[in-house]
Amino acid sequence: MADPNSVITFYDERVLTHQPSSDVPFLPGRLDRRIRKLLSSLNVPWTYPEHPGRLTTIRHLLEVEPVPGLQFESGMAATREQLGRVHTSSFLAHIFELRGKNAWLDNDTTAVSPGSIEAAEVAAGTSIAAVEAVVQGRTESAFALVRPPGHHAEPVRARGFCLFNNVAVAAAHARAALGCERVLIVDWDVHHGNGTQDIFWADPDVMVFDIHRASPFYPGSGGLEEVGVGLGEGTTVNVPLPPDSGDEAYLRTFRDILVPAADWFQPDLILVAAGFDPHPFDLAMNVSYDGFAAMTEILQMLARRHCGGRLVFVLEGGYHLLSLSRGVRTVLHVLAGGESPEPGTRGLAEVESAAAFHRSAFLQSD
Repeated sequence: MADPNSVITFYDERVLTHQPSSDVPFLPGRLDRRIRKLLSSLNVPWTYPEHPGRLTTIRHLLEVEPVPGLQFESGMAATREQLGRVHTSSFLAHIFELRGKNAWLDNDTTAVSPGSIEAAEVAAGTSIAAVEAVVQGRTESAFALVRPPGHHAEPVRARGFCLFNNVAVAAAHARAALGCERVLIVDWDVHHGNGTQDIFWADPDVMVFDIHRASPFYPGSGGLEEVGVGLGEGTTVNVPLPPDSGDEAYLRTFRDILVPAADWFQPDLILVAAGFDPHPFDLAMNVSYDGFAAMTEILQMLARRHCGGRLVFVLEGGYHLLSLSRGVRTVLHVLAGGESPEPGTRGLAEVESAAAFHRSAFLQSD
């Protein structure tokens, strides 16, 4: 068993080579014309939101404010066999044909550049490397800093900036090659992980627990009644929330729904599809850094209760660079044994001190 609070961050610079840009020519076709028409109708210039700066900003913050005890390791590229556990052979053949090219892949602006296919292979493979490290006992927890993200990628379709479903590839690898019998995936990205749900929709051995902003927010799926089918009925758990939901709603979800669900499911491994777009800087929800910390503490507790502490985070969304980088560091701080105040209590001690300092000025003396 790994040392408590040991944590490895996995990062490979090859993921930076995914650089779609609307300024470069794409493969001709109806999809390209539709996207061009959409972009031309905007009143402001559009840039691809999922860009390399997301990861370089995280790395810079971790260099400026290092997390004590945090280790770094490089990643690896996933093999076709590993990707083929969750994606069809025809889809993979189509994606691999785009290596070295610029192309639009779907009408919600998912695109590839010449380096994107290798970046996507490395994103999925680095997620596998993180899982292998915790299952092998080299570390209690791990964080895969990867892009492009993955949880919108379906078995037969790239979608929502996602090419391969990184967390699903890692979960399937854990079961097929590492001896894990039950894997719990917790997705706290503000967008529903439609691809992950689709992949494990009928699988009783992978529980997908997804808290997200409710439809019609993108991608429009993830309703409360979506619980899986067949043998997998009950192992898909969706908690759709209204706009502006914050720490209290998220933590109540974790304590009142996730904890009993995990206790029932008894996972061997917990994977987290960690998007940091629920932070208010991303304008979708109101989860604070302390809220991310508290959710991490609950997940760490569940991992220690059920699976020897084996807990892996895989980066998903988050497009405001400050909240993204600070959110990732907050999670790593908790995984490494750092403490964080209960959400909503930050500053209360200072208020009490200030009240004691000023109180005498407002009290009547006899």
